[in-house]
Amino acid sequence: MDEQPYGSWPSPVDAALAASLDGRPEYLGTIGSDVWWTEPRPAEGGRRTLVRRPAAGGPAVSVLPAPWNVRSAFTEYGGMPWAGAERPGGGPLVVFAHHGDQRLYAYEPDAPGGTGGSAPRPLTPLSPVGGGLRWADPVVRGDEVWCVLEEFTGPAPTDVRRVLAAVPLDGSAAGDRSRVRELTDDRYRFATGPRLSPDGRYAAWLVWDHPRMPWDGTEVRLAEVRADGTLAAARTLVGGPEEAVAQVEWMPDGTLLAVSDRSGWWNPYRVDPHTGEAVNLCPRQEEFGGPLWKPGLRWLAPLPDGLVAVLHGRGSPVLGVLDPRTGDLVDAAGPWTAWQPALAVHGSLVYGVAAGPRSAYEVVELDTGSGHARVAGAAGAGPVDPAYYPEPQTRTFSGPGGREIHAHVYPPRHPARRAPAGELPPYAVWAHGGPTEHVSPVLDLHIAYFTSRGIGVVEVNYGGSTGYGRAYRERLRGQWGVVDVEDCAAVAGALAAEGTADPERIAIRGGSAGGWTAAASLAATSLYACAAIRYPVLDLRGFAEETHDLESRYVEGLAGPPQTLAARCRERSPVARADRITAPFLLLQGLDDAVCPPAQAERLRAALRGRGVPYAYVAFEGEGHGFRRADTMVRALEAELSLYAQVFGFDRPDVPPLHLETT
Repeated sequence: MDEQPYGSWPSPVDAALAASLDGRPEYLGTIGSDVWWTEPRPAEGGRRTLVRRPAAGGPAVSVLPAPWNVRSAFTEYGGMPWAGAERPGGGPLVVFAHHGDQRLYAYEPDAPGGTGGSAPRPLTPLSPVGGGLRWADPVVRGDEVWCVLEEFTGPAPTDVRRVLAAVPLDGSAAGDRSRVRELTDDRYRFATGPRLSPDGRYAAWLVWDHPRMPWDGTEVRLAEVRADGTLAAARTLVGGPEEAVAQVEWMPDGTLLAVSDRSGWWNPYRVDPHTGEAVNLCPRQEEFGGPLWKPGLRWLAPLPDGLVAVLHGRGSPVLGVLDPRTGDLVDAAGPWTAWQPALAVHGSLVYGVAAGPRSAYEVVELDTGSGHARVAGAAGAGPVDPAYYPEPQTRTFSGPGGREIHAHVYPPRHPARRAPAGELPPYAVWAHGGPTEHVSPVLDLHIAYFTSRGIGVVEVNYGGSTGYGRAYRERLRGQWGVVDVEDCAAVAGALAAEGTADPERIAIRGGSAGGWTAAASLAATSLYACAAIRYPVLDLRGFAEETHDLESRYVEGLAGPPQTLAARCRERSPVARADRITAPFLLLQGLDDAVCPPAQAERLRAALRGRGVPYAYVAFEGEGHGFRRADTMVRALEAELSLYAQVFGFDRPDVPPLHLETT
C-alpha cells in the first residue's frame, strides 16, 4: 500500500460520478400491479421523470421524456406530484404536476397514439408567471382528481391560501378556473391532500396553522362525502397545538390510522372515526413517523389482510410489518439500514425506498408472505469498487451539560493508499438542513468523494434533529444558533481529542439550515479552519421577512417571538456577527432560491467588506434551494475540495483552483 498525504489520494469517485447519481427515488405508488415512482435526472437539467416497473417483469422504464418534469412546487418543497388509477377500459391513467408550468396533466401511457401512449393533456389553468396555482397530494376519485391546492393571491410569498379541491378529468378546467371545485374553505393555513375511506363515504386530511410547524402540532380533520361530491362540515378527530400527527391513513375495515407523537414519540394509533378514541398499536420509545415537510409522505401503509407496513426506529428507520391486533412487529431482512417515507402496497407486496452503507437509495420490494426482499428498481450500488466507500460508525458523543449528541463518523478509506506515519486526517463536520431533520448512515457518493481522497466526514444529528423523540427534537426550541453550534463543536472537539481528527484541519459544512450552523460556527468559535456554506440562512430577521410561507414563522419556534427577534439576530446571526469571522470559507448560492434567497448571501458579503476575510462566492443561475443540475454539483464539489486543499495544505491539481478573494 502506497503512502500519500491525507487529502491527496487519487479516487475513481469523481465529482461527475457523484453528481450523476445524486438524488433518490421518491413518491412510490401502484396502479394495478405495476409500481411507479419519480426519479432524478441530474444530467437532464435536474428534472424528475416518472418511472414504471411492470408487474410482469422486465426493467423499470421512464414513461415521460424530457422536458416533462414530474415535480410540484407546492410550498416550494413540493409534495406527492402524481396519482394514478386503472381506466375502465384497461390501462393506467396518471395525473401529474409538471414543474415547468405547475399545471396538472392527465396521461394514458398505454392508450393509442404512438410510442408512449397519448400525449399528456392539461387539466388545470395556466398560472401567471411567479405565482398562480400549485397542486399536490392528488387522488383520483371517479371523474375528478382530488388534491390540495395552493393559490397565490398577491405579490408577497405569504399572500397565499390553501384548500382541498376537485379537478375534473375531462380537461374542462384547463381554461376555466371556475370549473375547479373547492371542497373546503381556507380557514387553515396548511393542509395535506385527502385520504378517502374504502367505501368512499369519508375524507380525512391533516391541517395546521401559523406559527406552528407540522412537527409542533397538527389536526386530523374528518368530513362526510355527500352524494353530490361535496364535503359536509368537517370536525377534528385527534391532534392539536401540542400533538403532531404526521400521517393519517384508512384501514381496510374503515378505521383510521394516525401517526401521533402524543406520547413523546411518533407511534401508530387506531382512531375510531366516530368518537375520535385513539389506541396506541405499538407503544415504543421509537419513531414511526417524522417531520411532514411535504404532503404525501408515508411512514405506514395498510395491507389488505389487516397488517400494516411501518417504518420505525431510533435515528434511522427500518421497515417492519405490524399486526395491529397483537402489536407484534417483524422487521424485513436485508442490507438496508434506512428507509424513506415513501411506502406503497399492492396485495401482499410492500414497496419502499431504502439504502445501506454499500448501496444508495433504491426501490425495494418486500413480499410479506415469504419475507423475501429484493431490489425492484433504481439500484443504488454504483459502478465503483466498494473498497472506496466509507464505513460509517454510528456514535453518541457527550455535549454541554452531559447531553447526548448522535453522529455518524466516516473515516478516510482507500484500498491502495495510506497516510505517512504520524499524520492525522483532516475532517469536515457536516450539519444537516432542516433543522428539524436527520441524516442516516448510508452510502452517499458526495461523502465518498471526500473520504476516498483522505478527508474524513462526520455527520451530526445535533439537538433539534428528528428520530430521537420529541424531547430531543425540542432541544433547539429558542436555541437555534446555540445548541446546533455547540453540538457540532462538541463532536469535532471529541474527534480531535481522541486522535481521530487533526485539530488544526477541521472544516464545517452545511446547506440551508446547516449553512446557518456552519456560518454561525465560524462566528462563535475558532475551532474550524474553514467552512463550506451552501444556500444558507444568514440573517434571522431577513429570513423571516423574505422566505416562503411555510417557514415564514419557523424562526419563532427556533429563536423566539417577533418582539425578541431583533436581539436574537444581533446575538446569533452570522451577518450581525461578521466581525467575528476570520476563517476562509466557500459560499454557494442558487439565484432562484425562494427559501433562502440570494439576498441572505449578499448581506454577509456586504458585512465582510473591508475585513480581509478570504472567501469565494459562487452563484448558480437557474438553481433553487438545493442543487439539482449535474454541472452545478460538479462545480460545487470541486470548489469545496480546492478550498480544503488550500487551507489544509495538500495538492489537488485535478480540480480547478478556487480563487479566494479578500475584500
